[in-house]
Amino acid sequence: MELPQIPPMLATPGSLPPARQDARWAYETKQDGQRAVVSLPGDGTVLLRARSGRDITAAYPELAALGTALGSTPAVLDGEVLALDAEGRADFQLLQSRMGLADSPGLAARRAARTPVHLVLFDLLHLGDRSLLPLSYTRRRGRLEELGLSGPAWSTPGAVVGHGAEALRATREHGLEGLVCKRLDSVYEPGVRSRAWIKIRNLRTEDVVVGGWLPGRGRLGGLPGALLVGQRAAGSLRWVGGVGTGWSEAEREELAGLLRAAASDECPFDPVPAVAEARWVVPRLVGEVRYSTRTRDGMLRQPSWVRLRPDLTPEESSAYLPDGTA
Repeated sequence: MELPQIPPMLATPGSLPPARQDARWAYETKQDGQRAVVSLPGDGTVLLRARSGRDITAAYPELAALGTALGSTPAVLDGEVLALDAEGRADFQLLQSRMGLADSPGLAARRAARTPVHLVLFDLLHLGDRSLLPLSYTRRRGRLEELGLSGPAWSTPGAVVGHGAEALRATREHGLEGLVCKRLDSVYEPGVRSRAWIKIRNLRTEDVVVGGWLPGRGRLGGLPGALLVGQRAAGSLRWVGGVGTGWSEAEREELAGLLRAAASDECPFDPVPAVAEARWVVPRLVGEVRYSTRTRDGMLRQPSWVRLRPDLTPEESSAYLPDGTA
C-alpha cells in the first residue's frame, strides 16, 4: 500500500496552559532528538523521514525490525529518534554521531553497534486505509496505545492528562529537556506550527565571562553580533560558546561601548577557539546567560543573553565549569 507522506505537526514555544484549563491538556516529555515520521507499508519494511521530508531510514538500521511490528497493517506514526546516555536520558551530542549517514549504510551500521538509538512514538497519523488526521488527540493517542508498540529499539511513552505543573516539575527534577502540552481535542495539522501544541524547554542560567565578540552584519554593522563567552577551569578561561540573542537594541549599543573599551590583541581563552573574525577583549565583563543544556565538552547549547552583571567581577562570579566538564 502506498502511504501518504505527512509532514510533522510542530509545537509553539510557550508556557503552561491556565490552571482552569489543565484537564483539557495532555503532557508529554519533550525529547532532545531527531523528529521522524515513520511509515510501515505492511510489507515488512519501514521508512523514516526527517522533518525536512528526507529519507533517513538507512541511518538507523536497528529500527528496521519495526517494519514487522504491525504485521500486514499499514500505518504512519510520528516520533523522535534518540540516543540515550548512561542514565537513560536523551543526549543530542551522542545522536549527532548517528545523523547524516543515510547515504553511508556501512558507516551507519558500525556506528549503530557503538551508539544505538531508540525511537519514541507519540502519535498515529494513518492506520490501515484510514487517515487519522481529523481525529482528536485523545482518539489518536488511544489508537496508538492499543497497538502496543514496544520493542528492542522503540517504545510508546505514556502521556499525562492534567497535572501540568507537576509534570513540568518532574522534567526539571530529572534533568530532562522539557514538556510538550497537547490539547486533547486538537486534530493533527501536518506541517503547521500550532498553538494546540505548546513546547516548554527547561532552561538553566549561569554566569559567564566575556572574552571576545563577533561583529554584526547589515544593520548591526559596528555592533556585536555575538559574544564569545567562557568559564574558568583548572586556572584558565575556557571558551563555552557564542551568544547571539537576548539583547534589546539599547543593550547591544551599551555592550558595543564596553567591548571597545576592553579591546585586546590577545585571546583570553585557553585553548584559543577556532572562530573566524573574532575580536578579543580583556576578560573583565561578567554576564548571565540562559541555555538548555551542555555538550559533554562543556559547550552551552542554545544560549541566550539575560543581562550584564556590572555588580560582579570575574573573580566574584560563579563562572566556573562544572566538575567533570571540559
